[in-house]
Amino acid sequence: MAEFTANPRRFDPYKNFKFRVKWDGRYVAGVSKVGALKRSTEVVEHREGGDPSSSRKSPGRTKFEAVTLERGVTHDPEFEQWANKVWNFGGGAGAEVSLADFRKDIIIDLFNEAGQKVISYQLYRCWVSEFQALPDLDANANAVAIQTLKLENEGWDRDVAVTEPVEPTLSA
Repeated sequence: MAEFTANPRRFDPYKNFKFRVKWDGRYVAGVSKVGALKRSTEVVEHREGGDPSSSRKSPGRTKFEAVTLERGVTHDPEFEQWANKVWNFGGGAGAEVSLADFRKDIIIDLFNEAGQKVISYQLYRCWVSEFQALPDLDANANAVAIQTLKLENEGWDRDVAVTEPVEPTLSA
């Protein structure tokens, strides 16, 4: 059985700690965690009257799970500005939701240890369903304050134009 690989020298899988998130054509500062990209397809069971007692199964509706983004709290307003497009407290009648632009397509880029882009996914028609501006605060804690966005999306796909790069070697 032939093994497919664009880079026959790479043995190790990619790590999960080098990534960037992009929206509105630019990378978003400080994102430290991205939830998994997950989709599931419902199972439709059916049976004809003359079939044996077991059911047949076919694919039904597919749904894409929400993706969570986390980053440390700073003065950068990007998370809050997007969340406010879905619900702007005190916006007044007719100005609570920005229907024209509350959805965004986002890109998640994964990089190898050398900093080369190796995989890229685009998520379509995302919008903020949950926003955590501040975490629980605790005077006895020793942790970074984290902001969270929960993004609903209508699907995602891999950018197949991003191919496996030739990895650099170091001269001795």
